[in-house]
Amino acid sequence: MPPHLCATGIDKAFPGVRALQNVQLEIQSGEVLAVVGENGAGKSTLMKILAGVYQPDAGTVEMDQRPIVVRSVKEAEHLGIVLIHQELNLAGDLDIAGNIFLGREPTWGGLLKLIDQRRLHDNAAKIANRLGLTIPSRTLVHQLSLGQQQLVEIARAISLQSRLLILDEPTSSLTETETARLFSVLKELKTQGISILYISHRLKEVEIIADRVVVLRDGKNAGELRRGEINHRALVQLMVGRELKQFFQRQHQAKTPLARTGIEVKDLRWLPAQPGITFTIEPGEIVGMAGLMGAGRTELAQTLFGVRRKLTGAVTIDGKPIAVRKPADAIAAGIFLIPEDRRIEGLILTDSVKHNISIASLPALSRFGFLQRSREERLAEAMCERFMVRTPGIGQMVGNLSGGNQQKVVLAKWLSRTPKLLILDEPTRGIDVGAKSEIYALMDDLAHQGAGILMISSDLEEILGISDRVLVMHAGTLAGSLHRAELTEEAIMHLATGGESRT
Repeated sequence: MPPHLCATGIDKAFPGVRALQNVQLEIQSGEVLAVVGENGAGKSTLMKILAGVYQPDAGTVEMDQRPIVVRSVKEAEHLGIVLIHQELNLAGDLDIAGNIFLGREPTWGGLLKLIDQRRLHDNAAKIANRLGLTIPSRTLVHQLSLGQQQLVEIARAISLQSRLLILDEPTSSLTETETARLFSVLKELKTQGISILYISHRLKEVEIIADRVVVLRDGKNAGELRRGEINHRALVQLMVGRELKQFFQRQHQAKTPLARTGIEVKDLRWLPAQPGITFTIEPGEIVGMAGLMGAGRTELAQTLFGVRRKLTGAVTIDGKPIAVRKPADAIAAGIFLIPEDRRIEGLILTDSVKHNISIASLPALSRFGFLQRSREERLAEAMCERFMVRTPGIGQMVGNLSGGNQQKVVLAKWLSRTPKLLILDEPTRGIDVGAKSEIYALMDDLAHQGAGILMISSDLEEILGISDRVLVMHAGTLAGSLHRAELTEEAIMHLATGGESRT
């Protein structure tokens, strides 16, 4: 059977970077084709070429054996090609229905073209319900969680009746329940002959959903796996060109320096009538924090960092109370936060790699109130080398980097200083397996140096693999704590869904 879409000899270069070199890709009707690779491998660039965001420097694209030239996103959508970006692209002040049918609203009144609100919301509700998004369609999008906003993006794509649906990290903000619902929808779309290009760093998902996998490495085709060949080890070897002998790196045993007692949080509240949250993190300890979406994990992190105002509670570091009223207070005390949404909260996308890395260390890089440019450049170059940031140079605009390299810049910004408590909120979201392994090794090294680490993650495999202990949140409160010997997926989910602590 001839392929539904075939891309041949695709080349694409940007200033200082050759993103794609002679890349080949074809997909059948009703097939789920996963495209995987490390950050910077060229996955998103290839998808943007197919969706009309970029034009290739060389190569051809055929659809149903007929050559096509996709000059814009609108042309791609007219051909039935729809790309859902990893980073959300919604109008926050419009409601769910308005976002799903933006620019395509049903109308009445002839030349007046008045929006038919009843049809608009009825149609939106039908599509949203297929995705398990049962929130009223008149709800404003900025009131939704990240996971719910992602489902609105997917609902919009489905409403376009696409023949080729491109999903770039579609589950990065979804709960397990939402992910399962998405997979059910994708299987339904397959039966209708819709082709699905699926990009994900979550290799477990690729094993579940993909009929075939194409692997890219350094902008080139690295290999292909068919359904019976798809497994974690084979994927990793093709992606990184080597076998990752130990994915979750814990080379050091957690140790507590005698002169330090660590971090103690007591009776912390940020909402009225909320049960107080109390826990400790010892120096050299990696504490995972699990919970379902909306459980309050990010809110807890923001309260500890001073972004969110606390109503009650005390925090001590090494036995000394600290008052955190704003992020500057937390930073001065040695509490650093790597936020969940790196693009909105962690980076200045229009500024350089150099400035993004140095911004948290300006006093140390200054003399008599003047920034020492040479010291700033040395710091940025050293941190880029340490974190293996793929960039043409430290003057490159951060917004032009891949998602994984952007995350490395956020980490480099804070770890150019010495943390006492490092809070990482979904630190490997949208990160490839090679970079994940590097980040785990870095966390292990920081813990060995005596830092306390609080890692918030929705990836239970990650939580189980790297944590010395796990705190589980449910409905804004701490449901329980599990030590290493007690850690299982079942034990975590028991607490996360409101089950009583068994200890």
